[in-house]
Amino acid sequence: MRDLQVRLADLGGENLGIILKIETREGFDQLPALLLVAMRSRAVGVMIARGDLAIECGYERLAEVQEEILWICEAAHMPVVWATQVLESLAKTGVPSRSEITDAAMGERAECVMLNKGPYIIAAVQILDDILHRMQAHHEKKRSMLRKLHVASAYHAGA
Repeated sequence: MRDLQVRLADLGGENLGIILKIETREGFDQLPALLLVAMRSRAVGVMIARGDLAIECGYERLAEVQEEILWICEAAHMPVVWATQVLESLAKTGVPSRSEITDAAMGERAECVMLNKGPYIIAAVQILDDILHRMQAHHEKKRSMLRKLHVASAYHAGA
């Protein structure tokens, strides 16, 4: 991260935005440290690359990992991109799966939702917009309970 910031400054691009794509277990484990360095840049965000993370961390842990990333980013006031296969079937075939609708609804907790291209992308954008607007009221009045994060223990041990 520091090398990127220095190189961007050398090239006159220090005002460019940076997206930290969290796609590996190591990236997840190092997220707090990455964010501390990244916050020196003017515009920074975090992309949760959930497809890659599922492979790295295991599908059974994906929900927990993405939740922890959202918590960490919220604590750091860092915008999040909810990415990887959101409404994928809808964009490609015109018909969403039930799980895709629920997944898209969870994207309301992020600042941005990434859709992949497909012949039905306009319908996917319209449906995503509808889902996110309806979900906003639910998340305003109902927040997840923050519990102790396992990544915090690495920083607590050093204190």
